[in-house]
Amino acid sequence: MAQTLAQSALLSENDLQRGVLESFVQTSVVLDRLPFMDITGNAFAYNEELALSAVEFRAVNAAYTESTGTVAQATESLVILGSDADVDRYIVVTRGNLNDQRAIQTNMKVKAINYKFQDAFINGSTGVDANSFNGLKTRITGSQIITAGANGLAASGTTDGTRQDFLDVLDAGIAAVPGITGANGAIYVNANIMSKLRGSMRRLNLYNETVQVLTEGFQRNVLTYAGIPVLDIGNKTDGSLILPQTETQGTAAGTTSSIYIVKFGDDYTDRGVTGLTNGGVTVMDLGMLETKSVYRTRVEFFCGLGVFGPRAAARIQGVLNS
Repeated sequence: MAQTLAQSALLSENDLQRGVLESFVQTSVVLDRLPFMDITGNAFAYNEELALSAVEFRAVNAAYTESTGTVAQATESLVILGSDADVDRYIVVTRGNLNDQRAIQTNMKVKAINYKFQDAFINGSTGVDANSFNGLKTRITGSQIITAGANGLAASGTTDGTRQDFLDVLDAGIAAVPGITGANGAIYVNANIMSKLRGSMRRLNLYNETVQVLTEGFQRNVLTYAGIPVLDIGNKTDGSLILPQTETQGTAAGTTSSIYIVKFGDDYTDRGVTGLTNGGVTVMDLGMLETKSVYRTRVEFFCGLGVFGPRAAARIQGVLNS
Protein backbone atom coordinates (compact mmCIF):
# COMPACT_ATOMS: atom_id res chain seq x y z
CA MET A 1 0.00 0.00 0.00
CA ALA A 2 1.44 3.36 -1.02
CA GLN A 3 1.66 6.19 1.48
CA THR A 4 2.33 9.90 1.22
CA LEU A 5 5.25 11.61 2.93
CA ALA A 6 2.74 13.12 5.37
CA GLN A 7 1.75 9.62 6.45
CA SER A 8 5.42 8.64 6.68
CA ALA A 9 6.07 11.62 8.95
CA LEU A 10 3.39 10.44 11.35
CA LEU A 11 4.88 6.95 11.48
CA SER A 12 8.53 7.92 11.77
CA GLU A 13 10.09 7.36 15.19
CA ASN A 14 13.30 9.22 14.39
CA ASP A 15 13.03 12.89 15.40
CA LEU A 16 15.45 14.11 12.72
CA GLN A 17 13.79 12.01 10.04
CA ARG A 18 10.31 13.14 11.08
CA GLY A 19 11.35 16.78 11.06
CA VAL A 20 12.68 16.49 7.51
CA LEU A 21 9.57 14.63 6.30
CA GLU A 22 7.33 17.28 7.83
CA SER A 23 9.38 19.99 6.13
CA PHE A 24 8.86 18.25 2.79
CA VAL A 25 5.13 18.13 3.41
CA GLN A 26 4.83 21.73 4.59
CA THR A 27 6.72 23.17 1.62
CA SER A 28 5.38 20.98 -1.18
CA VAL A 29 2.06 20.76 -3.01
CA VAL A 30 3.23 17.58 -4.76
CA LEU A 31 4.99 15.59 -2.06
CA ASP A 32 2.23 16.32 0.45
CA ARG A 33 -0.25 14.24 -1.59
CA LEU A 34 1.64 12.07 -4.11
CA PRO A 35 1.43 8.43 -2.89
CA PHE A 36 4.75 6.58 -2.94
CA MET A 37 4.86 2.86 -3.59
CA ASP A 38 7.82 1.21 -1.88
CA ILE A 39 9.50 -1.17 -4.31
CA THR A 40 12.30 -3.71 -4.07
CA GLY A 41 15.46 -3.04 -6.03
CA ASN A 42 16.04 -0.07 -8.30
CA ALA A 43 13.21 -0.47 -10.82
CA PHE A 44 9.58 -1.51 -11.11
CA ALA A 45 8.41 -3.61 -14.07
CA TYR A 46 4.74 -3.98 -14.96
CA ASN A 47 2.56 -5.02 -17.87
CA GLU A 48 0.87 -2.28 -19.87
CA GLU A 49 -2.24 -3.00 -21.94
CA LEU A 50 -1.80 -2.24 -25.64
CA ALA A 51 -5.00 -3.69 -27.09
CA LEU A 52 -7.97 -5.56 -25.69
CA SER A 53 -9.09 -8.86 -27.20
CA ALA A 54 -12.02 -8.79 -29.61
CA VAL A 55 -15.45 -9.95 -28.49
CA GLU A 56 -18.53 -10.66 -30.57
CA PHE A 57 -22.11 -11.80 -30.58
CA ARG A 58 -22.52 -15.36 -31.89
CA ALA A 59 -25.33 -17.42 -33.30
CA VAL A 60 -26.61 -20.56 -31.62
CA ASN A 61 -24.20 -23.48 -32.24
CA ALA A 62 -21.65 -21.13 -33.83
CA ALA A 63 -18.10 -20.78 -32.59
CA TYR A 64 -16.33 -17.68 -31.35
CA THR A 65 -13.39 -16.27 -33.27
CA GLU A 66 -10.42 -16.66 -30.95
CA SER A 67 -8.81 -13.41 -29.90
CA THR A 68 -6.37 -12.37 -27.17
CA GLY A 69 -5.29 -9.00 -25.88
CA THR A 70 -1.75 -7.71 -26.16
CA VAL A 71 0.46 -6.29 -23.44
CA ALA A 72 3.95 -4.88 -23.27
CA GLN A 73 6.26 -4.79 -20.31
CA ALA A 74 7.19 -1.31 -19.11
CA THR A 75 9.77 -0.36 -16.51
CA GLU A 76 10.11 2.65 -14.22
CA SER A 77 13.52 3.17 -12.65
CA LEU A 78 14.52 4.93 -9.45
CA VAL A 79 16.86 7.91 -9.46
CA ILE A 80 18.95 9.43 -6.68
CA LEU A 81 18.02 12.90 -5.42
CA GLY A 82 19.78 14.48 -2.48
CA SER A 83 22.65 16.55 -1.17
CA ASP A 84 24.98 17.17 1.77
CA ALA A 85 24.81 20.08 4.21
CA ASP A 86 28.05 21.03 5.98
CA VAL A 87 28.22 23.37 8.97
CA ASP A 88 31.57 24.43 10.41
CA ARG A 89 32.16 23.36 14.02
CA TYR A 90 33.07 26.98 14.81
CA ILE A 91 29.57 28.13 13.76
CA VAL A 92 27.91 25.36 15.77
CA VAL A 93 29.87 26.30 18.90
CA THR A 94 29.78 30.10 18.64
CA ARG A 95 26.44 30.72 16.90
CA GLY A 96 24.34 27.85 18.22
CA ASN A 97 23.11 29.57 21.37
CA LEU A 98 19.93 30.94 19.77
CA ASN A 99 19.34 28.72 16.74
CA ASP A 100 20.33 25.19 15.82
CA GLN A 101 22.58 26.04 12.88
CA ARG A 102 22.59 22.47 11.53
CA ALA A 103 18.80 22.27 11.67
CA ILE A 104 18.54 25.52 9.72
CA GLN A 105 20.85 24.23 6.99
CA THR A 106 19.04 20.88 6.85
CA ASN A 107 15.70 22.64 6.47
CA MET A 108 17.10 24.75 3.62
CA LYS A 109 18.39 21.58 1.97
CA VAL A 110 14.94 19.99 2.26
CA LYS A 111 13.37 23.01 0.55
CA ALA A 112 15.88 22.80 -2.30
CA ILE A 113 15.22 19.06 -2.80
CA ASN A 114 11.48 19.73 -2.72
CA TYR A 115 11.76 22.40 -5.42
CA LYS A 116 13.92 20.07 -7.52
CA PHE A 117 11.41 17.20 -7.26
CA GLN A 118 8.43 19.43 -8.06
CA ASP A 119 10.23 20.80 -11.12
CA ALA A 120 11.06 17.26 -12.28
CA PHE A 121 7.46 16.16 -11.61
CA ILE A 122 6.41 18.54 -14.41
CA ASN A 123 9.51 19.27 -16.51
CA GLY A 124 11.81 16.31 -15.86
CA SER A 125 13.44 14.89 -18.98
CA THR A 126 16.12 12.23 -19.21
CA GLY A 127 17.08 13.85 -22.51
CA VAL A 128 18.10 16.98 -20.61
CA ASP A 129 19.39 15.33 -17.42
CA ALA A 130 20.18 11.62 -17.72
CA ASN A 131 20.16 11.29 -13.92
CA SER A 132 16.59 12.58 -13.57
CA PHE A 133 13.22 11.01 -14.48
CA ASN A 134 10.67 11.98 -17.13
CA GLY A 135 7.98 14.31 -15.82
CA LEU A 136 4.41 14.91 -16.95
CA LYS A 137 5.33 17.33 -19.75
CA THR A 138 7.31 14.58 -21.45
CA ARG A 139 4.83 11.79 -20.72
CA ILE A 140 1.49 13.42 -21.60
CA THR A 141 0.81 13.07 -25.32
CA GLY A 142 -1.97 12.82 -27.91
CA SER A 143 -5.55 13.50 -26.88
CA GLN A 144 -4.46 14.16 -23.28
CA ILE A 145 -3.09 17.51 -24.46
CA ILE A 146 -5.96 19.98 -24.72
CA THR A 147 -5.47 23.32 -26.44
CA ALA A 148 -7.28 26.16 -24.71
CA GLY A 149 -7.48 28.19 -27.91
CA ALA A 150 -5.81 28.41 -31.31
CA ASN A 151 -4.07 31.59 -30.21
CA GLY A 152 -4.41 31.10 -26.48
CA LEU A 153 -7.35 31.66 -24.15
CA ALA A 154 -7.61 34.12 -21.27
CA ALA A 155 -7.86 32.53 -17.85
CA SER A 156 -10.18 35.31 -16.71
CA GLY A 157 -11.13 37.72 -19.46
CA THR A 158 -13.35 40.76 -19.05
CA THR A 159 -16.83 39.23 -19.17
CA ASP A 160 -18.65 36.34 -17.56
CA GLY A 161 -18.87 34.78 -21.00
CA THR A 162 -15.11 34.62 -21.45
CA ARG A 163 -14.74 33.30 -17.93
CA GLN A 164 -17.24 30.54 -18.69
CA ASP A 165 -15.31 29.74 -21.89
CA PHE A 166 -12.19 29.11 -19.87
CA LEU A 167 -14.03 26.97 -17.31
CA ASP A 168 -15.44 24.93 -20.22
CA VAL A 169 -11.86 24.11 -21.22
CA LEU A 170 -10.97 23.30 -17.62
CA ASP A 171 -13.98 20.97 -17.49
CA ALA A 172 -12.74 19.27 -20.66
CA GLY A 173 -9.37 18.72 -19.01
CA ILE A 174 -11.00 17.17 -15.95
CA ALA A 175 -13.14 14.94 -18.20
CA ALA A 176 -9.94 13.70 -19.85
CA VAL A 177 -8.86 12.18 -16.50
CA PRO A 178 -11.56 9.62 -15.58
CA GLY A 179 -12.04 8.90 -11.90
CA ILE A 180 -10.40 12.07 -10.60
CA THR A 181 -11.89 13.43 -7.37
CA GLY A 182 -10.94 15.86 -4.67
CA ALA A 183 -9.57 12.96 -2.65
CA ASN A 184 -7.22 11.58 -5.30
CA GLY A 185 -6.43 14.45 -7.65
CA ALA A 186 -5.06 17.95 -8.10
CA ILE A 187 -5.01 20.76 -10.67
CA TYR A 188 -1.57 22.42 -10.93
CA VAL A 189 -1.17 25.99 -12.15
CA ASN A 190 1.33 28.82 -11.78
CA ALA A 191 0.79 31.82 -9.51
CA ASN A 192 -0.41 34.03 -12.38
CA ILE A 193 -3.14 31.66 -13.49
CA MET A 194 -4.08 30.89 -9.90
CA SER A 195 -4.82 34.57 -9.36
CA LYS A 196 -6.91 34.82 -12.52
CA LEU A 197 -8.84 31.62 -11.81
CA ARG A 198 -9.52 32.71 -8.26
CA GLY A 199 -10.91 36.03 -9.55
CA SER A 200 -13.08 34.34 -12.18
CA MET A 201 -14.57 31.91 -9.69
CA ARG A 202 -15.30 34.74 -7.28
CA ARG A 203 -17.11 36.76 -9.95
CA LEU A 204 -19.11 33.69 -11.04
CA ASN A 205 -20.01 32.83 -7.43
CA LEU A 206 -18.08 29.54 -7.70
CA TYR A 207 -15.37 30.41 -5.22
CA ASN A 208 -14.69 27.65 -2.70
CA GLU A 209 -11.86 26.86 -0.31
CA THR A 210 -11.24 23.92 1.98
CA VAL A 211 -8.84 23.52 4.88
CA GLN A 212 -6.15 20.90 4.30
CA VAL A 213 -4.54 19.47 7.43
CA LEU A 214 -1.02 18.38 6.49
CA THR A 215 0.66 17.35 9.72
CA GLU A 216 -0.03 18.00 13.37
CA GLY A 217 -0.12 21.76 13.90
CA PHE A 218 0.13 22.66 10.20
CA GLN A 219 -2.67 23.34 7.75
CA ARG A 220 -3.47 25.57 4.77
CA ASN A 221 -6.45 26.85 2.82
CA VAL A 222 -6.86 25.29 -0.62
CA LEU A 223 -8.90 26.61 -3.55
CA THR A 224 -11.06 23.91 -5.14
CA TYR A 225 -12.84 23.62 -8.48
CA ALA A 226 -15.37 20.82 -9.00
CA GLY A 227 -14.17 19.59 -5.61
CA ILE A 228 -10.59 19.19 -6.87
CA PRO A 229 -7.72 21.16 -5.23
CA VAL A 230 -6.25 23.90 -7.42
CA LEU A 231 -2.60 24.36 -6.43
CA ASP A 232 0.15 26.79 -7.33
CA ILE A 233 3.08 24.47 -8.01
CA GLY A 234 5.50 27.29 -7.31
CA ASN A 235 9.06 28.01 -8.32
CA LYS A 236 12.38 26.41 -9.08
CA THR A 237 15.36 26.97 -6.82
CA ASP A 238 16.42 29.94 -8.99
CA GLY A 239 13.04 31.61 -8.46
CA SER A 240 11.67 31.03 -11.96
CA LEU A 241 8.24 29.44 -12.42
CA ILE A 242 7.98 25.65 -12.72
CA LEU A 243 5.07 26.33 -15.07
CA PRO A 244 6.45 29.32 -16.97
CA GLN A 245 4.28 31.93 -18.68
CA THR A 246 6.56 31.71 -21.70
CA GLU A 247 5.01 29.01 -23.89
CA THR A 248 3.80 29.75 -27.41
CA GLN A 249 0.32 29.00 -28.74
CA GLY A 250 -0.41 30.23 -32.26
CA THR A 251 0.10 33.99 -32.40
CA ALA A 252 0.53 34.17 -28.62
CA ALA A 253 4.32 33.97 -28.72
CA GLY A 254 5.97 33.30 -25.37
CA THR A 255 2.98 34.46 -23.31
CA THR A 256 1.00 31.33 -22.45
CA SER A 257 1.25 28.62 -19.82
CA SER A 258 -0.09 25.13 -19.15
CA ILE A 259 -2.33 23.58 -16.52
CA TYR A 260 -1.81 19.97 -15.40
CA ILE A 261 -4.66 17.83 -14.10
CA VAL A 262 -3.44 14.77 -12.21
CA LYS A 263 -5.12 11.72 -10.72
CA PHE A 264 -2.99 10.00 -8.08
CA GLY A 265 -2.98 6.25 -7.47
CA ASP A 266 -1.70 4.02 -4.69
CA ASP A 267 -0.21 1.55 -7.18
CA TYR A 268 -0.23 0.70 -10.88
CA THR A 269 -3.66 -0.97 -10.70
CA ASP A 270 -5.23 2.43 -9.93
CA ARG A 271 -4.17 3.67 -13.39
CA GLY A 272 -2.98 6.96 -11.91
CA VAL A 273 0.22 8.83 -11.14
CA THR A 274 2.23 7.18 -8.38
CA GLY A 275 5.59 7.94 -6.85
CA LEU A 276 8.15 5.15 -6.49
CA THR A 277 10.77 4.79 -3.78
CA ASN A 278 12.98 2.32 -2.02
CA GLY A 279 13.20 3.35 1.61
CA GLY A 280 11.69 6.83 1.31
CA VAL A 281 13.55 9.94 2.42
CA THR A 282 16.66 9.13 4.44
CA VAL A 283 18.48 11.57 6.69
CA MET A 284 21.97 10.69 7.88
CA ASP A 285 23.94 12.55 10.52
CA LEU A 286 27.48 11.80 9.35
CA GLY A 287 29.05 13.67 12.26
CA MET A 288 32.27 15.66 11.99
CA LEU A 289 34.42 14.88 8.96
CA GLU A 290 38.03 13.83 9.35
CA THR A 291 39.19 15.94 6.42
CA LYS A 292 37.85 19.24 7.77
CA SER A 293 36.17 20.59 10.87
CA VAL A 294 32.55 20.49 9.69
CA TYR A 295 29.47 18.55 10.70
CA ARG A 296 27.75 16.89 7.72
CA THR A 297 24.10 15.92 7.26
CA ARG A 298 23.05 14.00 4.15
CA VAL A 299 19.46 14.03 2.87
CA GLU A 300 18.78 11.47 0.16
CA PHE A 301 15.70 10.27 -1.69
CA PHE A 302 15.66 7.21 -3.96
CA CYS A 303 12.63 8.13 -6.04
CA GLY A 304 10.86 7.72 -9.34
CA LEU A 305 7.54 8.44 -11.03
CA GLY A 306 5.03 6.10 -12.58
CA VAL A 307 2.21 7.23 -14.88
CA PHE A 308 0.27 3.99 -14.93
CA GLY A 309 -2.49 4.81 -17.35
CA PRO A 310 -2.86 6.71 -20.63
CA ARG A 311 -5.50 8.94 -18.99
CA ALA A 312 -3.89 9.38 -15.59
CA ALA A 313 -3.13 13.04 -16.31
CA ALA A 314 -3.95 15.78 -18.82
CA ARG A 315 -2.38 19.04 -19.89
CA ILE A 316 -4.21 22.20 -20.94
CA GLN A 317 -1.92 24.40 -23.00
CA GLY A 318 -2.32 27.92 -24.33
CA VAL A 319 -3.48 29.63 -21.11
CA LEU A 320 -3.08 33.41 -21.17
CA ASN A 321 -2.42 35.46 -18.05
CA SER A 322 -5.34 37.78 -18.70
